[in-house]
Amino acid sequence: MTEYPAPSHPESIFTYGCPQLKFGPGASAEIGFDLSQYDVRRALVVTDRGLSATGVPQRIAEQMAAFGIEAEVFDESHIEPTDQSLRHAVDWAKANGPWDAFVAVGGGSSIDTAKAVNLLYTNPGELMDYINAPVGAGKAPSVALKPLIAVPTTTGTGSESTTICVLDVLAMKVKTGISHVRLRPTLAVIDPDLTLTQPAGVTAAAGMDILCHALESYTARPYTTYEHKRAEQRVPYCGSNPIADMWSEKALTLLSGSFRPAVRDGEDRDARLAMAMAATFAGMGFGNAGVHIPHANAYPIAGRVKDFRPKDYPQEEPMVPHGMSVALTAPEAFRFTFSAQPERHLRAARLLAPDADQPSDASAFLPAVVAALMRDIGLPNGVGGVGYDESDIDGLVGGAMKQQRLLATCPRPVGEEDLAAIFRRSMSLW
Repeated sequence: MTEYPAPSHPESIFTYGCPQLKFGPGASAEIGFDLSQYDVRRALVVTDRGLSATGVPQRIAEQMAAFGIEAEVFDESHIEPTDQSLRHAVDWAKANGPWDAFVAVGGGSSIDTAKAVNLLYTNPGELMDYINAPVGAGKAPSVALKPLIAVPTTTGTGSESTTICVLDVLAMKVKTGISHVRLRPTLAVIDPDLTLTQPAGVTAAAGMDILCHALESYTARPYTTYEHKRAEQRVPYCGSNPIADMWSEKALTLLSGSFRPAVRDGEDRDARLAMAMAATFAGMGFGNAGVHIPHANAYPIAGRVKDFRPKDYPQEEPMVPHGMSVALTAPEAFRFTFSAQPERHLRAARLLAPDADQPSDASAFLPAVVAALMRDIGLPNGVGGVGYDESDIDGLVGGAMKQQRLLATCPRPVGEEDLAAIFRRSMSLW
């Protein structure tokens, strides 16, 4: 296999960061108190219309009054944020401020929208100034952000733990992101009771995001294989390391026993709690180690969508949910990365499926385990299942190659031909 050249001065330092964390049923009822610890007088609650219709964001906003905090709800977050939807949210926040803090209530879309609002409410410039290069300018924020409390209502994104905001740039038909340590929420409040109404289709897609966060960070390029960085060069995603590994392994163990039950029965509180914990643990893993091929491939899969409308999601316009788009090439991606770290791939498969028989071709074990799970929870059968065919491969590869920040975390070098082969084999997984 092709390997990275040995570093002349190997890295000896890894970094680890995470938000403050409050976890457990009923935790969302304490947000007024939590905000009062930051001397907040006016807060903006960022959510989406679907969740707003349940009354949950309004209840969270109303309980802040007991602590002298005036709260207002913005419920126009876009499912799978775009540059257009984020600019609208930022403009609304600027027109209706001032704000001392932000509270994101919802899935990754609402949390990422709140991150972008917080960034551009506090810092000068435009959205494209901060979007990762080469799509945007990759500028770092120069001013500290306001406190942000993230309250996930779906189990998957891990955005409550991370330093990244993901979005579609519509004109380029590409999914990309903004990444900086200052985007990480101040406090993550995980209340498993808020996930009980999450439909099966959303549980399945979002849960695959948890799974791929854990698997990609666990199989990421080790931090010791990079050239040594100066202090000012360090970034949040530093490669697999002992602390991130610990969280990823625990997330995989939790998913092994809870993922299928949570999709099968949304009222299974034990499964919901385990999924919520797995999402948080996986976020604490990949939020430091990073992710690689499945996430890089996911961006063009979602950004170039044709006419696919997933079950249990809004049907107004085509979309491939983020977790689903990540999963569609994951089995073949892990077949490609196996040779770099065979023992890690085998251990990951065993954590996910303790009773599964290992095939004679060891490289097929983790792909088989992941594909079987996808089939059991009702995900589409590969990239072809969401409307792509062989004629789309060049465009998908081109979009994935723009995600060099992610591909650099792959445990072995990956080029256009490698990605094309992965997409081709992922047209139909079973």
